[in-house]
Amino acid sequence: MTIAANHPLIRVEGLGKNFHTRHGIVRAIHDVSFHVGVGETVAVIGESGCGKSTLAMTLLDLVPASAGRISFDGEELGEISSVMKGRLGREISIVFQNPHSSLNPKMKVRSIIGEALTTALGLRGKELTERVIALLRDVGLGPEHLWRYPHEFSGGQRQRIAIARALALEPRLLILDEPTAALDVSVQAQILKLLKSLQRKRNISYLFITHNLGAADYLADRVIVMYLGKAIESGRVAKVFAAPRHPYTRALLDSVQSLDPRRRGKIKTLRGEIPSPLNRPKGCAFAPRCDRASAECVRSEPVTQSSGDDRFVACFYPLDNGI
Repeated sequence: MTIAANHPLIRVEGLGKNFHTRHGIVRAIHDVSFHVGVGETVAVIGESGCGKSTLAMTLLDLVPASAGRISFDGEELGEISSVMKGRLGREISIVFQNPHSSLNPKMKVRSIIGEALTTALGLRGKELTERVIALLRDVGLGPEHLWRYPHEFSGGQRQRIAIARALALEPRLLILDEPTAALDVSVQAQILKLLKSLQRKRNISYLFITHNLGAADYLADRVIVMYLGKAIESGRVAKVFAAPRHPYTRALLDSVQSLDPRRRGKIKTLRGEIPSPLNRPKGCAFAPRCDRASAECVRSEPVTQSSGDDRFVACFYPLDNGI
C-alpha cells in the first residue's frame, strides 16, 4: 500500500518484520509501503497489537527488517555507508509514549537534552547550555528547568522535555510513538498543539503512531490503517474518516463517541478479537470479525487496490461512501 507524497522524505516499500519464537514465526509487519513528504504528517492507526510500534522500531533500525526497502531523501538505507548512517541518526528521531520511563531519572534536564549535542556535535559548557535553553523555549519551558530532575516535573512537562531532546539535532523526520497516550486529556491537547506549532516552525515531517482517532484527525494529513501487521486502507485523513472504504476502518470509527448529536449513543463495539499472529487466518485477516465476509474472503487475501484520489484499500467488498 502506497501513500503518495509530492516530495517524499522517507519511502518505505514492502516492509516486513518477522519474529522467531519457540512457538513459531510471528509476522509482525507484512508488506507495508508508504511515503512521508517534507513537512507532512502521516498517522498510523489501529488496535493494540496491529504492528504500529514495531513499524517505528524497524524504521529506526532498532530491530532489523525481515523484508522490504527503506530510503531516506533518495538514499536506500540498506546500501548506505557508515557516514550516511551517522547522518541519518541526526535526521530521524523519536518521541516515545511514556515520558516517565523514557527520561533517565538520574540525569538533570541539561544533560538529558544536551547528551546528543555533546556526542554528535561536541558542544560543551556555555555553548551547550545556550543551545539547551533555546530548545526548552521551543517547547514552552524556561532556563529555570535546566538543573532539575525528571521527577520534579508533571507528565506534560516531561513530554515537552522528551520532545526537546528529540529535536536537539534538528531531525527532518520525527517518529511520534503514542506521544500523548500516557497523559491527561487536557495535557494531550496542549502537546498536540505544540507539535503542530513546531512543525510549522521547522517544516519537520511526522510519522504519528496512535490509537487516538481524534488526535490523528487533528494532527495528520494522511492516515494508514493497520490490522494484524498489514496496511489495509490509506488516504487523506478527512476523506478516510468521512467515508471509510474498509469495514475495519468503519468499525474503528463506530467505536468512538461522536460529538455529532445525531450519532450520540450509537457506539458500536467491534466484535471478536484480533487473531493470534501465530495462527493467522488463511484469507483476509479481518474476515472472522467482518459482517461482509464471504467464502472468497476466507479463502484468499485481498490485494491492495487504488480507489482514486490517493485512496488505497485491501478489501474484496469495499464500502461505498462509508456505508
